[in-house]
Amino acid sequence: MSIWLFRGGKHGEFETKYLNDKRIYLTWDGLNIDLSKYHDRDKLFKKLIELYEGENPKAIRNWASQIYPIAHRMEIGDWIVLPSKLSSTIHFGKVIGEYTYDGEADNPYYHYRAVDWFATDIPRSNFDQDILYSFGAFLTVCQITRNDAEKRIKEMAANDWKVKYKPQKVFADADDIENVSQTNIEEASRDSISKYIIQKFQGYKMEQLISEILRAKGFTVYHSKQGADGGKDILAAGGEMGFGSPKICVQVKSHDTPVDRPTLDQLGGVMNKVGAEYGLLVSWSGFKNSVEQERGNQFFKIRLWDANDVIDELFDNYDKLSPELQAEIPLKRIWMLSNDEDE
Repeated sequence: MSIWLFRGGKHGEFETKYLNDKRIYLTWDGLNIDLSKYHDRDKLFKKLIELYEGENPKAIRNWASQIYPIAHRMEIGDWIVLPSKLSSTIHFGKVIGEYTYDGEADNPYYHYRAVDWFATDIPRSNFDQDILYSFGAFLTVCQITRNDAEKRIKEMAANDWKVKYKPQKVFADADDIENVSQTNIEEASRDSISKYIIQKFQGYKMEQLISEILRAKGFTVYHSKQGADGGKDILAAGGEMGFGSPKICVQVKSHDTPVDRPTLDQLGGVMNKVGAEYGLLVSWSGFKNSVEQERGNQFFKIRLWDANDVIDELFDNYDKLSPELQAEIPLKRIWMLSNDEDE
């Protein structure tokens, strides 16, 4: 059994279709050819040169290495890893169908394999850093092989997606990472920060962190005492002394499972009870699909923050946080060249 990384678009634009259609698509724009006819990689490369005239041949050879596997290397029974761009979670599926080419399909859905998505919404924080580092490859399609990944991921699946043992190292060395030059260093850095935060900020401390961020954003904040709070962990409001708008009711969840729909519904009820105009539901481990589907319906009333959103807010407001919190989360800003071609 092999494990293949697939991406659902640079911004996750294909992810929902993958899950709903129970398929994995090769979403290369304009690639309307039957890949089963190109067993020879050189012939495929030449065809791609013809289709994408004017593109850099080096880039096209890289594309060919990602295009070829869906028709000629992947097998029924292989596993698919789909890191979500819509939440801080990862989806896993098993290939259950042969390669299919549909020349009448809408662009770019010409190529696919049927997939059984047997585990969805698994929090990224469950995985060791070196495995996440491999999941962070810039490539749209690649095989995950290093650091005994197949064995370790299968063990996690059998152990309710929890790690059975501690790895010997947090970050893999360069020799242990496939395509290290194409690894998303920014994503790996965020994963490292995420793991650090969740180790230090569980339960009530996570509520304190969110309170600090809201204060840094200019809100007056009421934070309930530890214990029973009736579903209103935090209340935040604008204006003089917090008597203005917006009035926000906040619930914070830091456990290691994505939040489900009843929790979202509960927040709506508490908002009415306390007279809040808006709601903020924070779930470090992300949200189940039933909640994600409500984002649009709740857009004018409730915002959803997962770990990525909290880290974004932390970055945006870091200089305004208290010295005590900065000491607990010591961050340094760095600059690097951006290579959009790899994305």
